[in-house]
Amino acid sequence: MSAPAVRVCVRVCADADGARWDAYVDTAPAATVSHRWPWRKVLQEVFGHRCHYLVAERDGVIVGVLPLAEVKTLLFGHALVSLPFCAHAGPVADDDGARLALEERASELARSAGVGHLELRGRDGPAQRDWPCNNELYVEFSKRIHADPDENLLAIPAKQRARVRKGIRNGLSSELGDAATMFRLHADNMHRHGTPTFPQRYFEALLAGFGDDAEILVVRDGPGGVPMSCMLSLYFRDEMFSIYAGDIPAARDIVANHFKYWELTRRAAERGCRVFNCGRSKRGTGSFDFKENWGFDATPLRYDYQLLQGDHIPQNNPLNPKYRLLIGAWRMMPRWFVNRAGPLLIGGLG
Repeated sequence: MSAPAVRVCVRVCADADGARWDAYVDTAPAATVSHRWPWRKVLQEVFGHRCHYLVAERDGVIVGVLPLAEVKTLLFGHALVSLPFCAHAGPVADDDGARLALEERASELARSAGVGHLELRGRDGPAQRDWPCNNELYVEFSKRIHADPDENLLAIPAKQRARVRKGIRNGLSSELGDAATMFRLHADNMHRHGTPTFPQRYFEALLAGFGDDAEILVVRDGPGGVPMSCMLSLYFRDEMFSIYAGDIPAARDIVANHFKYWELTRRAAERGCRVFNCGRSKRGTGSFDFKENWGFDATPLRYDYQLLQGDHIPQNNPLNPKYRLLIGAWRMMPRWFVNRAGPLLIGGLG
């Protein structure tokens, strides 16, 4: 991309800029659901993160955007990130000039805010900055969706397809659910993994902010039965992004999670989606293996860091050995405690 001669102006958005921001994001080829405006309100109101949504303009016309959130916690430090809880929400721009202008302004904001580092999250590709990067930890999984349900079923690897059929024989059912059910199942899952849970109001805020473009699918052990597994998904253009899951231990015995992925595929196809994006996973985890075995394609994610304090890329994730004791201790805590304390810690684990 070459940069036009007209000067680029970059500014921080105000509340009134939401409609113009989303109008640009809706048509920008590289934009994803993580760039949409509702994230700004969710991050500010639920977690108290100060957001700096940067817009690049030429002659008053938007030519690029970069959403940033300032994350500040006692346990994980102070950072400027694009964006916490999102797989990638790095700069989206019409050309190199607009992108560089956005990054320069982000760097200025990071220095003025006194953060330890600026983190720009994107898909992997050629280095565009002389910054350290991490492109070996996270991948994003996705697969094509066909309009024909039979084609979608046959596209599932044989072993997983047999489990889907077993779930159907088991009489499992799916329906749209609410944030309270999502929270209960998600909290159970997170506790077993030794990770703090999100507050219920986070799921409520996502449903409210994204409206018809957000839904929670709940799998039960039969019509009107016990909720076994769930997934919160966001829709953007022709893609379904399934970003938060939850289940109880019994879900594995009745293959509820395999049935859930089939029901997600079926619902996405009915909505006209052509891509099922099941979010990011860390290499070497059960989540990574599950998605890979289901036939999803892995795209490496590239996170670039401008280190303003220290000289090492931060490793604020559960695979960091220094958190091993904390994870073990968290699993031993009673559920009532982790459900209350978890939301106070999760803000720095994006």
